[in-house]
Amino acid sequence: MITFEDLRDVKIFLFLFLMKKILLLSDTHSYIDEQILKFVKQADEVWHAGDIGNLEVTDRIEKIKSLRAVFGNIDGAEARAEFPLDTKFELEKVSVWMTHIGGYPNKYNQRIRDEISRNPPNIFISGHSHILKVQYDKKLNLLHLNPGAAGNYGFHKVRTMLRFSLDNGDIKNMEIIELSQRD
Repeated sequence: MITFEDLRDVKIFLFLFLMKKILLLSDTHSYIDEQILKFVKQADEVWHAGDIGNLEVTDRIEKIKSLRAVFGNIDGAEARAEFPLDTKFELEKVSVWMTHIGGYPNKYNQRIRDEISRNPPNIFISGHSHILKVQYDKKLNLLHLNPGAAGNYGFHKVRTMLRFSLDNGDIKNMEIIELSQRD
């Protein structure tokens, strides 16, 4: 006989199984370490918002988890051949647009301004600034995410990433991950 507790446990298992856990990082500038890889292992997918640097970074991530990435302004021909300038996709009924230099609400980059106004995604992701930002754009009804910088190069003092879940059209469990201070 199946008990209420059994059904509850199955429901919790299915809920956790169906939800997609995302790790979002940017601006690694050729740097990857065990701290980053620990969080990669916990994710279902990893998204890199550009300024990858050496492709050893993305190669190491792809050996562990599924990766979506865009190239950034410091990335050379090899990264530009492997990754797009922009990537747009839908996952768990959430539309996503990721690019490296995109700006933020009320100050979007001129290159994307018209298109994002005409067809806003649920989540707009950019990197470049090395400043972690989670900001809701009320005008376009979208969530802007910038994970800051996970690498050692730049003016930032603390390396950061974002982690969240996508579940049937919802963005849940948003977490800021602070890694160690820069070397």
